[in-house]
Amino acid sequence: MDPVTSPFPRIRVLGVTVDLLTLEDLQAEVVRGMETSRPYIIANHNLHSVYLFHHIPRFREFYRRADRIHIDGMPLVWFARLKGYPARREHRVTYADWVHPLMNLAVSHGFRVFHLGGRPGVGEKAAQKLVAQHPGLQIRTYHGYFDPTGEENEKVLDLIHAFRPHILMVGMGMPRQELWVLDNLHRLPPAVILPSGACMDYVAGVVPTPPRWAGKVGLEWFFRLLAEPRRLWRRYVLEPLALLPLILRDLRNRPQ
Repeated sequence: MDPVTSPFPRIRVLGVTVDLLTLEDLQAEVVRGMETSRPYIIANHNLHSVYLFHHIPRFREFYRRADRIHIDGMPLVWFARLKGYPARREHRVTYADWVHPLMNLAVSHGFRVFHLGGRPGVGEKAAQKLVAQHPGLQIRTYHGYFDPTGEENEKVLDLIHAFRPHILMVGMGMPRQELWVLDNLHRLPPAVILPSGACMDYVAGVVPTPPRWAGKVGLEWFFRLLAEPRRLWRRYVLEPLALLPLILRDLRNRPQ
């Protein structure tokens, strides 16, 4: 990342770097990324990614390669404010809120969207819903249940290049989606790359979308945990405990 050319405040919280970006800023960054004629990564951070960042060296390398990193978790906004940064609720953007404005942007600019990830059939179902809601949307999908080190990975890359996407959404969950991007970055087309997690699961309706008010008050994690307790309990119960030393350090170092 090049802080000199960033028009947005770049801050450090819990040992990671993030840009203070609103949804409108992210929309502009997608257009900006298309002007670079190279893969342009817009990553995101929440407490789960902060935990992974401090435990997986290659995950840290992905963020070093990212062009922009937005906040996807209200706790990071709160900790940023405690440290004296001008963070606001609007600087927390999740794909549940961004996906439809993003599709509107794709239609208005003629951008093609490729989504990689999810269980077989989920991406197609989500794409059908998105096309119905955003007429003119050009979107293709491929599931995320493939061996990233095997022959099917070559097929995936061929499909992506054949479609020539302007926006490549990779929704395979952290850290798999980020590591896939890192491993294949040198072979990806000049698209805006968005690690998008379970975005299409929500669109397709296979996972309940948390109430949008919950995200604004920092309770979206609770509704996600209720929907998928077996998969997410470690993330929302144990990982925050492991971050306590970082949290305490930031609290000690905050402005008085």
